[in-house]
Amino acid sequence: MSGTIIAIGAGVAVLTGIGAGVGIGIATGRATEAIARQPEAEKKISKSLILGCALAEATAIYGFIVALMIILFLK
Repeated sequence: MSGTIIAIGAGVAVLTGIGAGVGIGIATGRATEAIARQPEAEKKISKSLILGCALAEATAIYGFIVALMIILFLK
């Protein structure tokens, strides 16, 4: 395969990191607002935030792994 096509495919796969970063940023902002409105619910909100951030970050990690596989195995 052409090296250019492989590089483009790997770049597209890594773009999942941008989506994860934006999603985590929005979720953190909303969680901060929720804690400011209801300080007594901080523990429950924090648990949900951490779980959501972990799931969002998993997509970025999968994208990175796919990009590595594209680069390493499609030479």
